[in-house]
Amino acid sequence: MESSVEPLLRIINVSKRFGTLTALHQISFDVYPGEVVGLAGRSGAGKSVLAALLAGLHPITEGEIVLAGRPLKWPFRCRDFGIEVIHQEPSLADNLDIISNIFLGSELGWPKTGRLLKLPSRAKMHREAARILQQLEVRFPSLEENVSNLPSEQRQMVAIAQAMVNPARLIFVDEPTVLLNYSYQQRLLSLIQLWQQQGTTVIFASKNLEHLFAVTDRIITLRKGRRMGEHRTDEATREEVVAELVGAASRDQLTPTIWALDSYYQAREQAEKLRHQQVLLEKNLVEQDTLNQQLVEQLAEQVEALDQANSALQAAQRRLLTEREQERKRLARELHDQVIQDLLSVNYELEEIESSELEPDELAGELADIRTSIRLMVADLRRICGNLRPPTIDSLGLGAALQSYTREWSERTAIDLKLDLDANLGRLPEPIELSIFRIVQEGLSNVRKHSGAKSVEVQLKHTSPRALLISIADDGRGLEKSFDLASLSTDGHYGLLGISERVALLGGRLHLQNRGGGGLLLRVEIPHPRVAMVMGA
Repeated sequence: MESSVEPLLRIINVSKRFGTLTALHQISFDVYPGEVVGLAGRSGAGKSVLAALLAGLHPITEGEIVLAGRPLKWPFRCRDFGIEVIHQEPSLADNLDIISNIFLGSELGWPKTGRLLKLPSRAKMHREAARILQQLEVRFPSLEENVSNLPSEQRQMVAIAQAMVNPARLIFVDEPTVLLNYSYQQRLLSLIQLWQQQGTTVIFASKNLEHLFAVTDRIITLRKGRRMGEHRTDEATREEVVAELVGAASRDQLTPTIWALDSYYQAREQAEKLRHQQVLLEKNLVEQDTLNQQLVEQLAEQVEALDQANSALQAAQRRLLTEREQERKRLARELHDQVIQDLLSVNYELEEIESSELEPDELAGELADIRTSIRLMVADLRRICGNLRPPTIDSLGLGAALQSYTREWSERTAIDLKLDLDANLGRLPEPIELSIFRIVQEGLSNVRKHSGAKSVEVQLKHTSPRALLISIADDGRGLEKSFDLASLSTDGHYGLLGISERVALLGGRLHLQNRGGGGLLLRVEIPHPRVAMVMGA
């Protein structure tokens, strides 16, 4: 931000203690109008405590919070200052229905202004609640359902809807994705981008670095209640952020962990379970004995998960070396058995022409055949080189390389292929473009070898300025119910295995799903540096 712009929010040397426990210690940072600022930190870092202070739930012990030049003196009602806080554990009135909870304290009715003697309008609130929930893509059989009957993720979506009733200057989003499934998480990330486009300032606290790198402008790291660092998101690396979160003295002390195969996904699932346990533990910060025992157990589970990931990494390295040798063997065989043999054949033909006494017409025919053979050899060499590295990807980019490859693949396999590329695909860093090309290449190879499909659709779409969704959908046989990704290595099938490893190395997500009408849907979401684009509402 330019220094001429005044901060909307200033956190100045803020400390918060609960008895002898210090939850925040001398925290300071500024947030500017229209910014999305991420707070990264593990459980116990102080993110939720800071959210509670901004919500007016607790007084600060030391320091000052200033909003638009005005100090917030406790007690205060955050909505009176244009602040909305979405907590990681929704606080709802369980004895009330969905509509009443969404408009709790902000009822619609007559008169429109003022709070005294207002007559609530159920019909008006029902219409507005339906509009907000439609924007969130949440559906309930009845909006008069008591919230105590709702599952956790739907309760969280009601809490998010509650924060959207009144126009806000500042929205603090505190780790709500812990309770949300993948589709709701993506919707929340889209909402954060929409709020920013509308000029709303957002503070997004999360342990999920993928989410923070997808939507924030700056990332502030917290550890054990202290501010560790601040980074421009476009200039930061995950290694720098992780180093501050875990307290590594230098980046060299971090051991890069490559999550591979099922161990990658099992460890991620285990991490989600641990996060949920940590959320529950944060409610009882003063019960140190119980907290320490739980943390020791979690540490043991994390060490075990890391051991599994390390074993998977070693297996992946051995497989990589094997595949590399197999690829060299295949390439050598293809050059020797095809191209070199064709060259020798052309050479024999030229020697025969040289020693023969052909008529001009016969000579012209022989030379025409030789030229045809040479053109076929050139085409074969181009195909081999293209498989090794598509030449168009360097000069024209990923989009052009995929258009050329999929067109040639469809002609060669006689499988109908539809390619749908994002109009704002843009240029990405070379390693990411090449990895995405290989993912599509390996995915289509699997379709040809195993699916029995007659048609396939390939899509590349931006889900955010820092994330690209790749989908390959075919109409073939799909996966068997007993499908196990880890067993593919034992069976010598490396296609989907290679895709999963490439996705893991890029920090992305892989999802395989049989389609209702038959066939397989392969979805990959890849994070990448910000691409300039226009986001829809």
